[in-house]
Amino acid sequence: MPSLITQVRSKLFITSSRASMHPLDGAYRSLLRGRSMDFEDLRPYEVGDQVRDIDWRASARLGEMLVKRTRATRLHTVMFVVDTGRTMAALAEDEASKAQTAIMAAGALGYLTVMHGDEVALVYGDADGVRRTPGGRSEGALEHQLRTIEKATASATAPGSIDALLAYVARSVSRRVILVVIADEAPLTAETERLVRRLRMQHDMVWLTVADADPVLAQRGRAHRSDVVSGWEVPDFVHGDAAVREELAAERARIADARDGLLDRWAISRATLHDQDGAVSELLHMLDRRARVGA
Repeated sequence: MPSLITQVRSKLFITSSRASMHPLDGAYRSLLRGRSMDFEDLRPYEVGDQVRDIDWRASARLGEMLVKRTRATRLHTVMFVVDTGRTMAALAEDEASKAQTAIMAAGALGYLTVMHGDEVALVYGDADGVRRTPGGRSEGALEHQLRTIEKATASATAPGSIDALLAYVARSVSRRVILVVIADEAPLTAETERLVRRLRMQHDMVWLTVADADPVLAQRGRAHRSDVVSGWEVPDFVHGDAAVREELAAERARIADARDGLLDRWAISRATLHDQDGAVSELLHMLDRRARVGA
């Protein structure tokens, strides 16, 4: 069985377009925003480094641009909170399941985490129940977690429930961690905001939304669309109907605006992932934004 981490790693380095890990190191540092870091040494400036990391005095003294390299003063835990309900088996925009995009996102951030010697952990589930896997700091632990996401989504019969996942974390996770929530486009509720507010008081959070493929196609006869929970199939005559597509797009935009507003109120970094190929790029852009705003 091919390693999921190998697939993730290839996309990470393709996206960064460099053999060097320095741009990815910078991305990981931004994930640890607010976490204490110790100065370690200096190295030459490279494209992709943050301006705030430049040591201007040392650069002037030695006649070349130098960047401070740091190390974390203690180990950190990045906990993935992943919706593995039946709804995540629906199609993403690349016509593969949304679960594959979720795995790519968790794999990319998880790989950066274990590369820096920190711990990855997983909470996953659906409306029928929530489970947790032990944390680990190895590629083997991460591979197991990615396989768990894959198997849980493939065997799920209940719809997703982000509120059930967040409530589980609020009850059972006492020490401070970095929560990376991976969910679909389902509307967030007042209960979601209550749980987000509670968790944000204790943990740092990142929110990744996996977008659905368009349920109504631009043209008829190109493919079929059906609901993964009920099995109801979109009638063929609806495809190609511009008015229906516009109405659906407006509703999706309304839900997205409400979600973005909630996350912005609590200063939670966010990104929307549309497919596997673009997931890593979207993550790196989000982490770059997170660094630039002093995250």
